[in-house]
Amino acid sequence: MGRIRVHEFVTLDGVIDAPSWTADFGFDPRMGEVIGAVTGASDGILLGRTTYEMFEPAWSQRTVDDDPGAPFFNDTTKYVVSSTLTEITWRNSQIIGRYDAKEVQRLREDDSATGLYVSGSATLVRALLADGLVDELHLFVYPVVRGTGPRLFGDGVPPGRWQRAGAALYDNGVTYLKLTPAT
Repeated sequence: MGRIRVHEFVTLDGVIDAPSWTADFGFDPRMGEVIGAVTGASDGILLGRTTYEMFEPAWSQRTVDDDPGAPFFNDTTKYVVSSTLTEITWRNSQIIGRYDAKEVQRLREDDSATGLYVSGSATLVRALLADGLVDELHLFVYPVVRGTGPRLFGDGVPPGRWQRAGAALYDNGVTYLKLTPAT
């Protein structure tokens, strides 16, 4: 069975909206190495509609010369959770319908040998967390407080414990945390 690995850029107060606020910090190459390791350990991508619609124009035309992550995003099967999206415009994508924990579990077991990668997709991630389907959280915590915006652990996410499975500090001020559910 594959693992569900969630990658998020997050503020100190837990906001995970469109991360334009990360631009002031630059991108430490070691962050790219971590993201590359997470995507490299995944053979499917699970996205919510909004993130799919943001990623498609950003990634679909990129090549490996533009970004080393382009082959993963373009060649890997993308499963889009949406009750409103009716047309796929990015190759290797399929709409799986509205969120259904059993369908995600089936994808995890049947269609994913190593795992599913999730990025952004705040509503989807909160549902996955509420249903106990997240195996790894890969958080890049920026030293910024947004005050408002969608939060990673919003209302409705049940209490739980996580354990640190890895961590790093970067010269740009970002802290990386790899967390797994505490057993």
